[in-house]
Amino acid sequence: MIGRHLESTIQARLAETPAVALLGARQVGKSTLARSIAQRFPNALFLDLERASDRAALAQPELFLAAYRDRLVVLDEVQQMPELFAALRPEIDADRRPGRFLMLGSAAGALLRQSSESLAGRVAYLELTPLLVSELLPDQAGLQQLWLRGGFPLSALAASDAQAFVWRQDFIYTYLQRDMAAMGVRVPAEILRRFWTMLAHLQGQFFNASQLGLAWVVHPTALPLATWMRWWTR
Repeated sequence: MIGRHLESTIQARLAETPAVALLGARQVGKSTLARSIAQRFPNALFLDLERASDRAALAQPELFLAAYRDRLVVLDEVQQMPELFAALRPEIDADRRPGRFLMLGSAAGALLRQSSESLAGRVAYLELTPLLVSELLPDQAGLQQLWLRGGFPLSALAASDAQAFVWRQDFIYTYLQRDMAAMGVRVPAEILRRFWTMLAHLQGQFFNASQLGLAWVVHPTALPLATWMRWWTR
């Protein structure tokens, strides 16, 4: 496992606050890092809320959480159960011992609003980014590879450039088809892919919505782009 700079900060926050929310994009290594941290806590409980069995265990969250007050409870993909935040607030108030909950999820606005409204003053927020240059300590060849493959661990550490490319294509497909829809974007995935391609060609430049609109207006999909632009700039 690659050492992540944020690990020591997470441990420090767990020693100070009842709950820590670790946010970040999919596949940046949140679950791997959380499992590494959980090994330092006796009998830590790890729940993946994308699994039906783990969600079922929280059917009565007040009783379940109270039964594990003496253990670190890791809640992975916590955005899958937004109703859980209402149960976490009184449970944390009943026992404000540090290091009770480590929550993992996306940095989507809805999740941040739900958790901040329910857990204000009870949770510390941290964000895990893709791999940093300083975490990989590469030589010049390694820097070139990181620049080509990006910082997502499964792409950066793939056995070949070809495998890394396939992984990134699959990741983009999943993100456009699933995650963007979950955030309320109703623009077809293929339109978003074309828009992302246009943005990629503008890397390092100032964002100019009018310039993109002019480039898109000759395409028959101009209307869906306008819908996307309204959502993206709000």
